[in-house]
Amino acid sequence: MINESNENGKGLEQQFAGLDLNSTSNSSGAKTSERYIPPHLRNRQNTEESPKYNQNRSNQETEKFEQRREPENIKAGGRDFERDSFKGGRGDFSNFGNRGRKSNDYSTGSSGGGSFQRKVDCERVGNWRDPTYVKENWEDKPRDEPRGGGAGGARNNSFDRRSTNSRRYEREDEDWSRPLPRDERMERQLFSQGHTGINFEKYEDIPVEASGEDCPPHINSFSELPLTEIIRMNIELTRYTSPTPVQKYAMPIILHKRDLMACAQTGSGKTAAFLIPILNQIFENGPPSHSSRVKQYPLSLVLSPTRELACQIYEEACKFAYRSRVRPCVVYGGADPAQQMKDLDRGCHLLVATPGRLVDMMERGKISLEMVRYLVLDEADRMLDMGFEPQIRRIVLEDRMPGIGERQTLMFSATFPKKVQELARKFLDNYIFLAVGRVGSTSENITQKVVWVEEHDKRSFLLDLLNAAGDSLTLTFVETKKGADALEHFLLGEGYPVTSIHGDRTQREREEALWNFRTGHTSVLVATAVAARGLDIPNVKHVINFDLPSDVEEYVHRIGRTGRVGTVGKSLI
Repeated sequence: MINESNENGKGLEQQFAGLDLNSTSNSSGAKTSERYIPPHLRNRQNTEESPKYNQNRSNQETEKFEQRREPENIKAGGRDFERDSFKGGRGDFSNFGNRGRKSNDYSTGSSGGGSFQRKVDCERVGNWRDPTYVKENWEDKPRDEPRGGGAGGARNNSFDRRSTNSRRYEREDEDWSRPLPRDERMERQLFSQGHTGINFEKYEDIPVEASGEDCPPHINSFSELPLTEIIRMNIELTRYTSPTPVQKYAMPIILHKRDLMACAQTGSGKTAAFLIPILNQIFENGPPSHSSRVKQYPLSLVLSPTRELACQIYEEACKFAYRSRVRPCVVYGGADPAQQMKDLDRGCHLLVATPGRLVDMMERGKISLEMVRYLVLDEADRMLDMGFEPQIRRIVLEDRMPGIGERQTLMFSATFPKKVQELARKFLDNYIFLAVGRVGSTSENITQKVVWVEEHDKRSFLLDLLNAAGDSLTLTFVETKKGADALEHFLLGEGYPVTSIHGDRTQREREEALWNFRTGHTSVLVATAVAARGLDIPNVKHVINFDLPSDVEEYVHRIGRTGRVGTVGKSLI
């Protein structure tokens, strides 16, 4: 760097060239007895010679003094300036040799860099429609004051508002079966909608067949299971009074650590049938042997065919993990992967994922399956129909997941085609086959009605059906995306509160449409097959097949959106 002379004095190079370290005279020829003072010590002398000012002066007057003093402290063209007046975002630079940095002082307020507070857009948690912001503490030492200079105040999401969302709580001596303190606001958010079916007595007539070696006996009530206190309290909060047929048989099998292939009607309570025993075993076994912030090692993996079903499973997992140290996470396509990775960085013990996004996260180095002890394939037939078989085989067989015998594998499906049977033989070990009801059948709680209507009369007849349905939730299925948009536009023109969902909609649009329908803001939902499988929408009273489905299996899954978990419904075609 070249320091040129200026009109105020000599340049830096000229000053050093004319400096005689052995001379006792200054540049003016005057005698002096002072020894040579290095540049970094001269400022101390200047500071000591500075006039003392009244401490009662206002900050404004002090700032004016600093502005007047600064030009005097900067030598002609040089760098020797009053370092006491220079304080950057990361510390006080008054000590030149030490750079003025305090040990571990990264809480620097809003005065510049050094703040590690992160802004995380956590969708899907609790009320998974609303983006929330979560602070991440990069140090193990808790702080009394929030860090400044970051994204502002935090709004914790409904599940991560627990005090266990930091990895510093994962100590090997902890008892994970012991419940954490209550959070009343979280309880209201998680358990505001209970599953209170009015027709559970019909379940007693559903035939159930379990086949396999040493099949454990079924139960008739949750009290017969050896469950932890956390699970028992959460079952009570969800208002599950009695187990459904698939729960009566599947839960004892899973708690006995047996592999399971279950075929049950849609809407029969399959999600709780595997979440309750899996979480109960995680609570009993305690924290994992190791963890990492860079890569997550989930203990349980649940694969789901669609993002909507993945979000539903995740919400149920949050309910049964309430007041525990277990942190569920969800990853799926159609959402920002960066935000999902930030959510994973905060810890993940139970992961719900769609196959494609899970492979993506593994390739990014964010997830490892080495610690998976519980593998669930939900809606296995649907995943195969959607072409996920290569991804599923890679996840289970090629990505260092513990092999057969080292993990517990559970498969659930509404139908049992040949491909599902082949997958079961490949992934399961000495499994028990469970058939609840007639495989591929519809629920007896659904009243089915067929009406023959000419093509040009379909829309007017649909209006008659919607008028008869009143304000009750009505789900209308069409075959094509274009048909869904056209029918929604027609119903809006007729003044009906309607929304639609199909594969071309963005994730935010799909979630918004489902939320409006669930909450009753729009009582009519027009959907393609994307919503036909797995969606658990409470209180759907009518399912209308505006267009015929392509096959019988698709029809079974369509009308299964009503008559769920003991409720009654009607289907028209």
